[in-house]
Amino acid sequence: MFNFAENTSPGIPILALRGAALPTFEKGLRLCQKTALKAQGFAAAPEEIGYIFQESGALERVVFGAKKEKDAFWSYGQLATRLPAGTYVLEGIKGEDLFWAAFAWGMAFYRFDRYKKTTLPEALLALPDFPDQGFLKHLLEATFLVRDLINVPANDLGTTQLALQAQRMAEAHGASFREIVGEALLQENFPLVYAVGKAGETPPRLVEMTWGNPGHPQVALVGKGVCFDTGGLNLKTGGGMVLMKKDMGGAATVLGLASLIMAEKLPVYLRVVMPMVENNVGPNAMRPGDVYPSRGGKSVEIGNTDAEGRLILADALSYASDFKPAVMIDFATLTGAMRVALGEELPGFFTNTPALADELMEASLETHDPLWPMPLFAPYRPRLKSSIADLNNIGTGDGMGGAIIAALFLEEFVGTTPWIHIDHMAWNKSAKPGKPLGGEAMGLRAVYRLLKTRYK
Repeated sequence: MFNFAENTSPGIPILALRGAALPTFEKGLRLCQKTALKAQGFAAAPEEIGYIFQESGALERVVFGAKKEKDAFWSYGQLATRLPAGTYVLEGIKGEDLFWAAFAWGMAFYRFDRYKKTTLPEALLALPDFPDQGFLKHLLEATFLVRDLINVPANDLGTTQLALQAQRMAEAHGASFREIVGEALLQENFPLVYAVGKAGETPPRLVEMTWGNPGHPQVALVGKGVCFDTGGLNLKTGGGMVLMKKDMGGAATVLGLASLIMAEKLPVYLRVVMPMVENNVGPNAMRPGDVYPSRGGKSVEIGNTDAEGRLILADALSYASDFKPAVMIDFATLTGAMRVALGEELPGFFTNTPALADELMEASLETHDPLWPMPLFAPYRPRLKSSIADLNNIGTGDGMGGAIIAALFLEEFVGTTPWIHIDHMAWNKSAKPGKPLGGEAMGLRAVYRLLKTRYK
């Protein structure tokens, strides 16, 4: 699946070189090899590949130009797709560097081929004496799961199908599973989830999984599961709607992260909560100006039906907080304002616990999974006021600081629970080594490292 060799026998060595090291390296070559390498024009420029052959003509070694950047390991992802068929082994790197190079190699072989068949490169990577193969496999599987779920269009992945994916995962890992569907949401006090999803083609629901020993620290993961977002009656433009199959990227990321936690048997008591809806247009769709109760007891005026993600998360966060977890983390493709602030490749996060911000930033750097802290700026809180309800879902004002306003709205429903809110794109807008165009598991590696560090 990830183009790793099943056996660990040594393969063709791959050696990363920087230009300054090339003369020294060439001293160890036979004259014919040195001549052949120069004939290829190899100068150890970044990501340049050179081939060294035996006298028989068989490939003896591959050299390629290494980048100097901190995340240069992604170059191994590009290398994996450019080499001829064969089994290779990485030379001259070990420890964390070897792990991330192997991770990049595996990531390069992701293909979303449900509707359009593609061919995979045939280069295999051998990993002799590599103690982290199990974790590497689980991390890649989790990442591929997230990408697959996000990439499936809404006609094949509505709330029913997404819930089924969660149920299958729960069964595979021995986790408990339950879902609250349709009007049962009102009976179970999830009024905002129902209000957003009642006009959908597939019924709204709240999915919950629990796993692990209740005696371990409880971790709550909450994921926004808007399987398609038209904007509701505040209808999006065609351009704004074209990627809205990815609006369930939060739930997809939470499912991937949960699969990794369970596969690695992290000593936590895991609770996964995912509200799943379609924000659609119909005769019973919520309207601007409507007022709904929330699970947390506060009434909410609908200022804009296209600010639906925070509504369903409000009920889900309130519910998860009732169990008083040691930490609660939500993932959501929540605001365009965050993309304006930080761009599409850098998710922003908010937290009500400063120590968590430090820990998550450290984990982000360690796992090459970029995140950036954003402020829960209290002076903006009055903008959430409504003249007829406790809160307005978009607040008042000129729309500035939209990501902060959304986070402040969510904070109203978490109480004193230590909480992190991650506002991510969940999508690669262009292809890069190891990062194909399409759905992406942004923040998954960093949050897993945070949890593993906290709860070893």
